[in-house]
Amino acid sequence: MAKFTPLHDRILVRRVEEADTTRGGIIIPDSAKDKPQEGEVISAGKGRSNDEGKVFPLAVKEGDRILFGKYAGTEIKLDGEDFIIMKEDEVLGVLSGASHGAKKEPAGARR
Repeated sequence: MAKFTPLHDRILVRRVEEADTTRGGIIIPDSAKDKPQEGEVISAGKGRSNDEGKVFPLAVKEGDRILFGKYAGTEIKLDGEDFIIMKEDEVLGVLSGASHGAKKEPAGARR
Protein backbone atom coordinates (compact mmCIF):
# COMPACT_ATOMS: atom_id res chain seq x y z
CA MET A 1 0.00 0.00 0.00
CA ALA A 2 1.21 3.49 -0.81
CA LYS A 3 2.10 5.54 2.26
CA PHE A 4 -0.69 8.04 2.94
CA THR A 5 -0.53 10.62 5.71
CA PRO A 6 -3.67 12.69 6.34
CA LEU A 7 -3.23 16.39 6.98
CA HIS A 8 -4.12 18.31 10.15
CA ASP A 9 -6.97 16.69 12.16
CA ARG A 10 -7.94 14.06 9.57
CA ILE A 11 -7.59 10.30 9.94
CA LEU A 12 -7.54 7.38 7.48
CA VAL A 13 -9.89 4.58 8.54
CA ARG A 14 -10.45 1.02 7.28
CA ARG A 15 -13.98 -0.24 7.94
CA VAL A 16 -14.25 -3.39 10.03
CA GLU A 17 -16.54 -5.75 8.11
CA GLU A 18 -19.49 -7.35 9.86
CA ALA A 19 -20.23 -11.07 9.79
CA ASP A 20 -22.21 -12.46 6.86
CA THR A 21 -24.46 -14.55 9.09
CA THR A 22 -26.62 -13.85 12.14
CA ARG A 23 -26.36 -15.76 15.40
CA GLY A 24 -29.14 -18.04 14.18
CA GLY A 25 -27.19 -18.86 11.01
CA ILE A 26 -29.23 -16.73 8.61
CA ILE A 27 -27.06 -15.48 5.75
CA ILE A 28 -27.40 -11.73 5.15
CA PRO A 29 -27.07 -10.65 1.50
CA ASP A 30 -24.80 -7.68 0.75
CA SER A 31 -27.75 -5.60 -0.47
CA ALA A 32 -29.46 -5.87 2.93
CA LYS A 33 -26.41 -5.00 5.02
CA ASP A 34 -25.71 -1.55 6.38
CA LYS A 35 -22.14 -0.39 6.09
CA PRO A 36 -20.33 -0.94 9.37
CA GLN A 37 -19.85 2.09 11.58
CA GLU A 38 -16.75 0.65 13.17
CA GLY A 39 -13.23 0.92 11.85
CA GLU A 40 -9.52 0.84 12.52
CA VAL A 41 -7.37 3.96 12.33
CA ILE A 42 -4.67 3.31 9.72
CA SER A 43 -3.02 6.72 9.74
CA ALA A 44 -3.55 10.03 11.55
CA GLY A 45 -2.55 13.62 10.88
CA LYS A 46 -0.39 15.72 13.20
CA GLY A 47 -3.33 17.52 14.83
CA ARG A 48 -5.33 20.72 14.75
CA SER A 49 -3.53 24.03 14.97
CA ASN A 50 -4.79 27.34 16.33
CA ASP A 51 -4.24 30.86 14.96
CA GLU A 52 -0.84 31.14 16.69
CA GLY A 53 0.36 27.91 15.05
CA LYS A 54 0.28 25.75 18.20
CA VAL A 55 -0.58 22.14 17.26
CA PHE A 56 -2.98 20.12 19.42
CA PRO A 57 -2.40 16.37 18.92
CA LEU A 58 -5.29 14.05 18.07
CA ALA A 59 -6.98 11.87 20.68
CA VAL A 60 -6.93 8.87 18.32
CA LYS A 61 -3.82 7.09 17.05
CA GLU A 62 -2.91 4.40 14.54
CA GLY A 63 -4.37 1.02 15.47
CA ASP A 64 -7.32 2.40 17.50
CA ARG A 65 -10.74 0.79 16.93
CA ILE A 66 -13.30 3.58 16.58
CA LEU A 67 -17.01 4.13 16.09
CA PHE A 68 -18.21 6.80 13.68
CA GLY A 69 -21.47 8.13 12.28
CA LYS A 70 -23.28 6.49 9.38
CA TYR A 71 -22.46 9.26 6.91
CA ALA A 72 -19.08 10.29 8.32
CA GLY A 73 -16.08 11.02 6.15
CA THR A 74 -15.27 10.66 2.49
CA GLU A 75 -14.82 7.24 0.93
CA ILE A 76 -11.66 6.76 -1.14
CA LYS A 77 -9.84 3.89 -2.80
CA LEU A 78 -6.07 3.41 -2.34
CA ASP A 79 -4.30 0.55 -4.11
CA GLY A 80 -7.68 -1.10 -4.76
CA GLU A 81 -8.73 -1.05 -1.09
CA ASP A 82 -11.59 1.05 0.33
CA PHE A 83 -10.89 3.57 3.09
CA ILE A 84 -12.57 6.58 4.69
CA ILE A 85 -10.92 9.91 5.39
CA MET A 86 -12.65 11.81 8.19
CA LYS A 87 -12.00 14.59 10.64
CA GLU A 88 -11.43 13.63 14.25
CA ASP A 89 -14.68 15.49 15.12
CA GLU A 90 -16.63 12.74 13.30
CA VAL A 91 -15.30 10.00 15.60
CA LEU A 92 -17.91 9.07 18.20
CA GLY A 93 -15.61 7.07 20.44
CA VAL A 94 -12.70 4.64 20.80
CA LEU A 95 -13.37 0.97 21.52
CA SER A 96 -11.04 -0.49 24.13
CA GLY A 97 -10.72 -4.12 25.11
CA ALA A 98 -12.90 -5.26 22.20
CA SER A 99 -11.16 -7.92 20.19
CA HIS A 100 -12.37 -8.48 16.64
CA GLY A 101 -14.47 -11.62 16.38
CA ALA A 102 -15.04 -11.98 20.12
CA LYS A 103 -18.56 -13.02 20.92
CA LYS A 104 -20.45 -11.21 23.63
CA GLU A 105 -22.62 -13.18 25.97
CA PRO A 106 -26.10 -11.78 26.58
CA ALA A 107 -26.60 -10.12 29.95
CA GLY A 108 -27.70 -12.65 32.53
CA ALA A 109 -26.30 -15.64 30.59
CA ARG A 110 -25.13 -18.49 32.79
CA ARG A 111 -22.53 -21.13 32.15
